[in-house]
Amino acid sequence: MSQSSLSSRPMTALEWAMLIALAAVWGGSFFFNGVAVRELPVFTVVVSRVALAALILLLILKLQEKPMPRDRRIWLAFFGMGLLNNVIPFSLIVWGQQHIASAVASILNASTPLFTVVFAHFLTSEEKMTGGKLVGVVIGFVGVAVMIGFDALQSLGTNVVAQLMCLAAAVSYAFAGIFGRRFRTMGVTPMTTATGQVIASSILLLPLMLIIDRPWALDTPSMAAIGALIGVAALSTALAYILYFRILSTAGATNLLLVTFLIPVSAIILGVLFLNESLLPKHIAGMALIGVGLAAIDGRPWQAIRRLQARTL
Repeated sequence: MSQSSLSSRPMTALEWAMLIALAAVWGGSFFFNGVAVRELPVFTVVVSRVALAALILLLILKLQEKPMPRDRRIWLAFFGMGLLNNVIPFSLIVWGQQHIASAVASILNASTPLFTVVFAHFLTSEEKMTGGKLVGVVIGFVGVAVMIGFDALQSLGTNVVAQLMCLAAAVSYAFAGIFGRRFRTMGVTPMTTATGQVIASSILLLPLMLIIDRPWALDTPSMAAIGALIGVAALSTALAYILYFRILSTAGATNLLLVTFLIPVSAIILGVLFLNESLLPKHIAGMALIGVGLAAIDGRPWQAIRRLQARTL
């Protein structure tokens, strides 16, 4: 069954359950980062995340008796994907969360599909901008501007720079989504792609961690920080990838995009309950506008309007 036909049918109860679980564990990554970054520097947090996730995914592939590829061309692609999908965005988000709430970081991250639509228009031949998508992009970016604050951009402070860092992470995720399409034509399975990119990310980040963070000189982290590192690796990375590719294979890419609406919800709830975070009205307004923009990009509101018009005629 094609991706378009998968996405056009209603999702089953199991697929909805997996989607909600995926949103929870991905939203949880902002919570885990918020706990870990209070005691540990950026690259130590990020390396712990990708390295532990790599070990878990390698173990799963071993149990499935699926070997990793040895083709140099594929491994170069793994490194490119790891750079765009892990190294750059993970580092930017963790750095940003040193200065802004995890909930705000998650809302900014929800702008990823907006950038994806714009970049795909120029970088691919099959995903051109439509009128509905253009409306969605404009509304979504207005939401981002509302969140950051128009006045704040006139005098860049630490908080604004941190928000821009999280926005830059969303840009990197968007490029990763486009770059990652090559693995299907290369004959690499999604699970192998996920494993290869976190291995490559670990290799890229380890020297930076050793040079910049000097982990041997750090104070011993608390059990809360250690637990956060295990959580972000096992739940928000390894388990998240397993759920992600399972939903993609059974429900299609369009249905999978719905997770973007749900991630900030879990991140906000965890941040408010456990990190004593609070949201300003502009953050709620920005999230609402981003949600409207994503809905317009998804196309379902336009389809609903057309069906309603057809019934009234």
